Order: sequence, then C-alpha cells, then structure tokens
Amino acid sequence: QLAGLKATQLAALNTTQLGGLTTTELGALATTQLAGLTAAQLGAITTTQLAGLTSAQLGALSTVQLAGLKSSQLGALDTAQLAGLTSTQLSSLTAAQIVGFETTDLAALTTTQILGLKTAVLAALTTTQVGSLTSTQLGTLTTTQLSGLTTTELGTLDTTQLGGLTSTQVAALSTAQLAGLNSTQLAALSTTQVGGLKSTQLSALTTTQISGLESTDIAVLTTAQLAGLKSTQIAVLDTNQVGALDSTQLGSLTTAQVGGLTPADITALTTTQFGGLTATTIRALTTTQVGALTTTQIGAFSTTQVGGLTSTEIAALTTTQASSFSTTAIAAMSTSQLSGFNSSDIAAFTTTQGAAFTTTQVQAMNTSQVNALLTLLS
Repeated sequence: QLAGLKATQLAALNTTQLGGLTTTELGALATTQLAGLTAAQLGAITTTQLAGLTSAQLGALSTVQLAGLKSSQLGALDTAQLAGLTSTQLSSLTAAQIVGFETTDLAALTTTQILGLKTAVLAALTTTQVGSLTSTQLGTLTTTQLSGLTTTELGTLDTTQLGGLTSTQVAALSTAQLAGLNSTQLAALSTTQVGGLKSTQLSALTTTQISGLESTDIAVLTTAQLAGLKSTQIAVLDTNQVGALDSTQLGSLTTAQVGGLTPADITALTTTQFGGLTATTIRALTTTQVGALTTTQIGAFSTTQVGGLTSTEIAALTTTQASSFSTTAIAAMSTSQLSGFNSSDIAAFTTTQGAAFTTTQVQAMNTSQVNALLTLLS
C-alpha cells in the first residue's frame, strides 16, 4: 500500500501516523516518496525507524530535510548509512547536530565527505571526536577548515594524527592554535612539516615548546625562520640542538640571538660552525661567553673574526686562551685590541707567536707588555 502513496500524501501524515511505520516500510520508500517528508516529520521519527533507511535514501534527502534531524538521531546512524551522505549534505549540518556523531562514524567519513564539514562544525567537535579523525582525514582538510580546530582540539591530537598534516597546513595554523601543541607533539613533526613553520609562528612558541624540536628539525630551519627565534628561546636549546646549526645558520643570527647562546653552547661549537659567526656578533659576546671559547676555536679565528674582538673581551681570556691565537690573527689585531693582553698572556706565547707582532703593534705596547715580549724573544 505504501508503494502507491505520493510524496504529497506522505507529507500529510501526522507524527502519530508516521510513528506507526515500521523500519521495513520506511526502508522500502522510493527516494521520490521520501522527498515528501518534511524536516519536522523526519525529526519526529525514532532512531529505530531511522535504522531502516538505506544509505541511498539518506543521500537523497535535501539539506532542508536534514536540518530536521536531531543530534541523537544522527548519532544513531551506522557507518554504512552515513556513507550515503554527500559533502554538500554534511556541509549543511550545524554544530549542534554534529556533536551527535559517534567516533566510529567520524572515522569512517571519506576524504570527500570530510571536505564538507564547516569550520564552525569542526570547532564544535569534542576532543574525543577529534581524536577519532585519521591522519588521512586531517591531511585532507583545507586551511580554512583547519582554522576551525581549537587550541584544545589540536592539543589532543596524537603524533600519528599530526603526521597527516602537510607543511602548508602547518604554515596556516595560527599562533593561538600552535600554543596548544606540547613539546612531544612538536618533536614528532617531520622536517618537512617544520619547514612549513613561519618565523612568526616560531617566535610565538614557548621555551618549553621550542625545547621539544629535534636537532634534525633545527638543522632544516632557513635563515628566515631562524630570524623569528628570540634570545630566550635560543637560550633553552641544548648543545645537541645548537650543534645541528650549520655555519650559515649561525652566521644569520643577530647579536641579540647570539647573546642567548649559553657558555655550554659556545664550547660545543665546532670550528666549522664557529666560522659562521660574524665579527659583529663576536664583538657582542659577553665576557662569560668569551670565557667559554675553547683554544681550538680561538686558534681557528679568521682575521675578520679577530677584528670583531674588543680589548675587554681579550682581557677576559685566560692565559691559555690568549696564547691560542694564530700568528695571522695576532698580526691582524689593532693596537687598541692589543691593550687587552697582559704581560702574562704575552709571556705564554710561543716565540713564533711573539715574532708575529708588527712594528706598529710593538710600538703601541705598554712597558710591561714590551718587557714580556723581549723576555719571550730573547
């Protein structure tokens, strides 16, 4: 009998009459007949009755009809039924409706269906629901959709889920969203993903977060990205992280950033890395940082780098450190720089080092320095 009813006749049924239909009868309705049901009628049928609808029937419902379904009704649909919903239909769902979705339902959505979810809907998902999304689904989201995920939601993603995000998606995250990621999550980002971070995003990371970056991540940062790091962030990098920076990266650091390097960081730098520091950044080193320089590093100073040392920095060197300069470095020093050496420093030089002083340099020495040099060379 139901097969002969027109859509208009079905639309005329009251809720009591509609409630009398069995799941089998509802499941047998043609999509043209089902089109006659109003949003109010659909909202009145029970979850048991809804179970009778096929994926094809659900896929044929208009967005107006879908608006009548409550969150509890949507939550009662199984994955096979939900597979029939189109991205357009999903796009019409409200935040209030989407909270009814079971985690298994969300996990079963195709990437095409996922693209239908609006930012407001994504923002309304519970952390449990977000936790059910696969890495593939997350990697499909547009940057606009991704902006709908809250700080809390992002903070609940596991490392496998985060691995699904592309570098473009990572670059689109707001600083507020990034604040939700913990150091473990940041450590799990691939070098490709880290490569997507903008300098402003890196600058917004807390010292706890920045300490979570792997040394391999640090190694791939461009000079433009490094420019975003604050001295306080650089100060929390351990020697392994600092050790991952190459000479070009170190050479791009500002004096303020270099000021963030700890004495342990300075000591751990290889001569190749140290060679990247400019005369300007060397001039800005504190006496504490200068005191951390190894004799090998000092021996590798280029004439340009030596030119950056101030007499105060040279005076802060120990005798062992001071006697480690190469002959070319010594000869390149200005007379004002030489005033930083005391007589004990000069006395510790080798005769080859002592012979490297130019006539102009010797003429600028004070009496105690000259006496130490004469004793050395005698």
